[in-house]
Amino acid sequence: MNLTEGQVLARVASESRELIHLLTPEGPVVATLSGALRNDPSAEFPVAGDWVRLRVEGLRVEGVLPRRTCLRRRAVGGPSRAQVLAANIDTGLVVIGLDRALRPRVLERFILALREGGVEPVVVLNKADLGTDLTRVASLTGSLGTPVVATSALTGQGLEALIPWLGAGQTVAAVGPSGVGKSTLLNRLRGEEVAETGAVRSTDHRGRHTTTRRELIELPTGAFLLDTPGLREFGLWSGETLDSTFEEIGDLSGRCRFRDCTHTVEPGCAVREAMAEGDLDEGRYDGYQKLASELRYNALRDELGARGAERKRWKAIHKITRTMGR
Repeated sequence: MNLTEGQVLARVASESRELIHLLTPEGPVVATLSGALRNDPSAEFPVAGDWVRLRVEGLRVEGVLPRRTCLRRRAVGGPSRAQVLAANIDTGLVVIGLDRALRPRVLERFILALREGGVEPVVVLNKADLGTDLTRVASLTGSLGTPVVATSALTGQGLEALIPWLGAGQTVAAVGPSGVGKSTLLNRLRGEEVAETGAVRSTDHRGRHTTTRRELIELPTGAFLLDTPGLREFGLWSGETLDSTFEEIGDLSGRCRFRDCTHTVEPGCAVREAMAEGDLDEGRYDGYQKLASELRYNALRDELGARGAERKRWKAIHKITRTMGR
């Protein structure tokens, strides 16, 4: 941990601009980044869930401890980089509203992102009070390879099923699209209204972003729940857990004729053979290929970007060399 005299261990509840809201043994405080941390280009900046070294005098954050797990995505716009959204999460609750058509491909994306960061995913089918046919829903979610819980944050139905992941000291993040009831779920679990909630449009079932920042809230059980804004764009950073997220496809891959089979046009592909014989769900195959294609595109774009940067670097070196030789 390497705390020096005058430092204490604190946890980031939320961060906005240069203000860091922290939970400390003495209670919540608001701190700022130290100049050394702010000016260090290689430093990790604190996000919700991080453990940090806090200098008590002056309330300055002087360092971020290594992250055990994280939720990250490909940064939107600009150079290719990973954007860490939250850290040190044990369980990710992928919340989906049953007031809209179930989209397994959206679930797969969130599950993959959580597993890549070392976080255990749990699918929460919220708004179960609307009378949805849960048998049909179960058939669509049965292949996800994760626990699936049906709840109603509005009435409290099914919330007891979340108890195994809400023990003292556990950190849980609620992720998913806007309007699915993440903030309502937080308020119900907390036992009081600590997060603003809003209505959902009846035309397209989209909600406005009532949660505008990631914030860590302590629950009566001693667990911490991280409420997150709805994510409309969630680019994947890497595909290290793609085959384990699509376990049935990963198992079949080992029987393909070619080790680097893309399961598209190669002969002797066990994955496509299984789909042709009806042993592999076509929707799961389509979801796998969509994510695999996105990851291949990202890898190619990163490689081309790196080559371009290297060419610019050598061009600058040659220019300096020519100038010095005159």
